[in-house]
Amino acid sequence: MTATLHRRELLQRRELLRTGAAILGGAMLPLASLPFGSAQAQGDSAYDFMVKDIVYHSVGGKQRLARLYQPAGTGPFPAVIQVHGGAWNEKDRTDGQNTALDLAEAGIVVLAIDFRNAPEAPYPASLQDINYGIRWLKAHAAEFGSSAGQVGAYGTSSGGHQILLAAIRPDDPRYRALPLADAPDMDAKLAFVVSGWGVLFPLERYKLAKAKGNDDLAKDHDRFFGSEATQIEATPALIIERGEKVYTPPALVFQGTKDQWTTVELAERFATDYRKAGGSLDLLLLDGARHTFLNEHPFEPNSVKALNTMIAFIKQHGSQRRAQQ
Repeated sequence: MTATLHRRELLQRRELLRTGAAILGGAMLPLASLPFGSAQAQGDSAYDFMVKDIVYHSVGGKQRLARLYQPAGTGPFPAVIQVHGGAWNEKDRTDGQNTALDLAEAGIVVLAIDFRNAPEAPYPASLQDINYGIRWLKAHAAEFGSSAGQVGAYGTSSGGHQILLAAIRPDDPRYRALPLADAPDMDAKLAFVVSGWGVLFPLERYKLAKAKGNDDLAKDHDRFFGSEATQIEATPALIIERGEKVYTPPALVFQGTKDQWTTVELAERFATDYRKAGGSLDLLLLDGARHTFLNEHPFEPNSVKALNTMIAFIKQHGSQRRAQQ
């Protein structure tokens, strides 16, 4: 009964967030915070937290927003920057907010960022915004009850691809092109990285989209990457296989065995490459799950398993990095 009530309360929270986000979506900043009360799940305490939109960045004459999910208290909390999916062309910081709510309730700070999508700005503009966002969160982590050494990242689908690029290339001058005025020396190295159903090999999905006659998806690749050569250049596994110097924070990669756009074999190939490059990587394959499963069906067994694995991973590696500082 306790667990049932807990899930019902979470559903009510999500409806409140959806309604509040719709009401506040066109408002000028600062936006009002959306507070949420704590819940109990099988005797385990959950954190109070608040949700609010903030401006973290301005580029191209436009303010870029981030949605902050902040647990109550002084922490210290692990923190993640959340990178949305959308085939590099669509969606925004509200994508995957079910997971962000669960992470915040578990005592994890989440900063879900907007960034430039194609066709507004093709590769590597989004990587510049993500790299900047990582540095910004590290510089401001103490304000949210975290610390720079506890900051990791989580991305899904095309965001799962991009966050792995950001993780292994933190010092790439193309990605680091935007200066952070209030912390110019802050680096973009992550304490950990999590990729959910990431498009690990973009060119393979591009070929699959064409074979299936999915012209819209193929065009999304074209708008973002511009060429097949760029898709190859920006493939994390191929970067490692080419022998480029990479940074390899602890990684968790998860996806379903029935994912329509990335195969188990490709995930295993990336895991092998990452480990050979010196990184530790946990690969979680969810039997029968498809693309976007956690976002679309958050209470199904595969989604619960993925979420619990992610929370444990984040807390393990966030705490470890803080202890090493």
